[in-house]
Amino acid sequence: MPASRVQTPVDQLMIEAQRALETVFGTPAATRPNPAADTPDIELDPVERRHAAGLMRINHVGEVCAQGLYFGQAAVAREPGTKAHLLEAAQEETDHLAWCADRLHELDSRPSLFNPLWYGGSYALGVLAGLRGDGWNLGFVVETERQVEAHLDEHLQTLPEADQRSREILRTMKEDEARHADNAELAGARILPQPIPTLMAAASKVMKAVAYRL
Repeated sequence: MPASRVQTPVDQLMIEAQRALETVFGTPAATRPNPAADTPDIELDPVERRHAAGLMRINHVGEVCAQGLYFGQAAVAREPGTKAHLLEAAQEETDHLAWCADRLHELDSRPSLFNPLWYGGSYALGVLAGLRGDGWNLGFVVETERQVEAHLDEHLQTLPEADQRSREILRTMKEDEARHADNAELAGARILPQPIPTLMAAASKVMKAVAYRL
């Protein structure tokens, strides 16, 4: 059998560009069933619908950021095992992205207008984290996923009580995020020093405030 072709820098650039375009402008397909598929879609009043849509837009942005972060980290990961771990997590984040997009559509809403900016910034951060070495690379995974777990908890508490479809999606997402963090810790993640976690939380707060409306 012929040997597989070695990827050139141009090949890698095209792969990363395709990933970015698919995440930001495409319609990524989930590989798992939507957790809300069997949950009735209860009609919400206009205020509840807008609030639920704002929260799900934040979660959609979070998944866009996760794609950018993981793909950026994987692009410069030093160990094949670390790269495989990041790409596996990115695939599950693609499921989350698709589920959030589906729910936004059901709520007659749309993704954030700033998704290209969110993706680009997250990709750059992922590359910077990866260049520090695989321990730091995985440390960013742990810190990111723990912060995401916290904001998913907040959303589960503040979603309209009748919006069980969004709740089912967020519960599954939270389980996945916790597993990603646990796996990264087992793989040798380093604990990020201050002020990095604080800066990450501050950036997330700005992103959530903007994405809720835009």
